[in-house]
Amino acid sequence: MTMTEHGPLVDLRSDTVTRPTEAMRAAMARAEVGDDVFGDDPSINRLEARMADLTGKAAAVLLPTGTQSNLVALLSHCQRGDEYLVGQNYHTYFYEAGGAAVLGSIQPQPMPVQADGTLALDTLAQMIKPDDCHFARSRLIALENTHGGRVMPREFIGRVRQLADQYGLSVHLDGARLFNAAIASGQTVADLAQAADSVSICCSKGLGAPMGSVLVGSAELIKQARRWRKMVGGGMRQAGIIAAAIDHALDHHVDRLADDHANAERLHAELSVLPGIVEATVNTNMVYIELESREKGLALQAALRERGILTAGGQKIRLVTHLDITTDMIDRVVTTVADVLS
Repeated sequence: MTMTEHGPLVDLRSDTVTRPTEAMRAAMARAEVGDDVFGDDPSINRLEARMADLTGKAAAVLLPTGTQSNLVALLSHCQRGDEYLVGQNYHTYFYEAGGAAVLGSIQPQPMPVQADGTLALDTLAQMIKPDDCHFARSRLIALENTHGGRVMPREFIGRVRQLADQYGLSVHLDGARLFNAAIASGQTVADLAQAADSVSICCSKGLGAPMGSVLVGSAELIKQARRWRKMVGGGMRQAGIIAAAIDHALDHHVDRLADDHANAERLHAELSVLPGIVEATVNTNMVYIELESREKGLALQAALRERGILTAGGQKIRLVTHLDITTDMIDRVVTTVADVLS
């Protein structure tokens, strides 16, 4: 734990900042390893089988990062000149450096994201291209669960599946925080993954592993994904130490995601009543607070940093709870924000 003159560092920028627990480090040290490109790493083989089973899919492949996992999925679904339809604020379009277009010659067709994080189905249907040489070939719909911490409604995902089937498209789900969605909704991960042809699950966010994402799907899709993983530089060797960390997280860090959600609810309840906070919302492990201006948001960020609390800056600030955030830290954040704003 990093200490500051004000106490332990409180890092609310993202749940990507989690650090392996001592128990996770011990599990990593004990891991059996082999050359994963040759298929010889027993820890990775067991993890991939476990994740395929958990999600109700036929196969899985471990990749270093969530961005690479999503990229490999898009490359596996689409060919040059194809397009994927996606929310303009979804991670696969907005936050992944244009990888699908740059590396795969895959055209993104972005569309507005509604307030609840879903896409308007009528708009989605209108943007699917007819089979005409003037247009890119619509091939894939890319969704996200959670989005901004919001759990995607089951009915929405089911209707997207129906639309995809009607037009002969596939569905990829960026499920970076799918375990958060499962805990919050009371559904299983397999329930949440059922309507998608492929799902990317990040293990270095709320689950707390140091790195690694798992892509799940059909046996044929995952076979293609392994080829693309090698091509984009994601083939790993003795990476069983990463698989061991993820296995430990699956054993010990899933149910405790409810603690992160409870801490977020508590943080939201306390911050939302403070003078100077224009609006506050909470979903799963994410709290968003809005101030009167960008300048005031940046000033709050700077003042908090001086007191050992890290946040994003701007008029709208995202605060993310995770396994390294305790209830005492939540109280300290509330007290400090109140002091700064007063």
